[in-house]
Amino acid sequence: MRDLVRDRDLVVGLDAGGTRTRAVLASAVDGRVLGQGVAGPGNALTVPVPLLTDHLAEAVARAVPEADRARVVAVAGGFAGAAETSSDEPGRLNALAALTAALRRLGIAADSVGVSSDIEAAFASAPGAPADGLALVAGTGAVAMRIRDRRCAVTVGGDGWLLGDDGGGFWIGRSAVRAALRMADGRGGPTTLADAVGRALGVPSGALPHVEERLYVEDRPYGGPAGLGGLDGEGGLGGAGGRNGVGSPSGAGGRDGGGSPSGAGGRDGLGSPSGVGSRDGVESPRSAGGGPNPAVGPVSADASASASVSVSGASGPARKRLPAESEWSPDRRAAYRMHLLPAVMAEPPIHLARLAPLVAEAARHEDAVARAILDEAADHLLEPVRALAPHQGERIVATGGLLGPEGPLTALLSERLKAFGLTLDWVADGCRGAVALARLGHGGPPPSSRTT
Repeated sequence: MRDLVRDRDLVVGLDAGGTRTRAVLASAVDGRVLGQGVAGPGNALTVPVPLLTDHLAEAVARAVPEADRARVVAVAGGFAGAAETSSDEPGRLNALAALTAALRRLGIAADSVGVSSDIEAAFASAPGAPADGLALVAGTGAVAMRIRDRRCAVTVGGDGWLLGDDGGGFWIGRSAVRAALRMADGRGGPTTLADAVGRALGVPSGALPHVEERLYVEDRPYGGPAGLGGLDGEGGLGGAGGRNGVGSPSGAGGRDGGGSPSGAGGRDGLGSPSGVGSRDGVESPRSAGGGPNPAVGPVSADASASASVSVSGASGPARKRLPAESEWSPDRRAAYRMHLLPAVMAEPPIHLARLAPLVAEAARHEDAVARAILDEAADHLLEPVRALAPHQGERIVATGGLLGPEGPLTALLSERLKAFGLTLDWVADGCRGAVALARLGHGGPPPSSRTT
């Protein structure tokens, strides 16, 4: 009889980020997803507790039919802003208070209610819900963590856009603007980023460099159709780049800002150019269009080489877009800078992350400056991993659009990790992990949580 009762038990997992809260209803026995709900922002530091309570209640209500709410035995949530520092950290306390109140409002009397950081939940989303290993987040910001017993034990990086997050989306976007300005004033070499960045930031067409487009095979002109492989349109960049959002101690930054060039996608408004997004605006380019893009799975240099071939070295016919410097007069260069600088300064700095897809696209078209930016970004992402002294073969769970199955840094970083005997497991968000933590809490408190 007890087995029959357990078969009816349900759990709820939540992934609460800067602009989206997602709730998943699942079977406590096998984790089958039975319902989903989405509501507004869930950052435990930047969203006031009453509003956070409303968003949590809305998401859970949409995921759990009223008739099934008495069957929910465990709830676990991964929250942006719920830092790993201590059990009485403000973000964790806010998240627990809001989640408890939301469940009470809906009449859900779960035996255990667990709160973790969104990165801890994302790590648990990997196949088998691992308890120990390394987590690497590369989205708007960048941070690496060592996870022990499903809790963050050590954090490297994630210091926010002003002081760190090197190799993340903001860093890449800022590098694109710097490259454009350097080309304009003569300090840097030619790059199509000057045209792309100028157009994205509204520089008048009369001030833009003339961009010439030709087809090449092995650096020689080719008159046939282009044969482009590669990123196929860039994915979003979100992902919590640090402890409370994008690594900023206040929980502000990329998780709460930055839209894509043509419409925000996903939780933090950092979707792909077409507005497609998943984790904090993050989802690989083909994930929403019906093409292959598993939510969870291993990503190695070999497996992802075809996805990023034009970033790490193109083969076959490819299109090169070459800025014609001789046609960019000094007056037009001066006008370019005059319009570009105020456009950059008018936005919150973190919004530069939305320009990162332009770098990936330029690298795809063999722009040497863009490729150098991505190479340097991959080197930066390797640094926090090395600082964690990884063991050969140790698991690294990655999240954030820069390291997705078709992310612009996946192949580059995977190649560097080979020297350590490491490969990446990529996860889209923390919902799967939150469900796993809730299931583990069925009959006892989930790891790394407090119980009400």
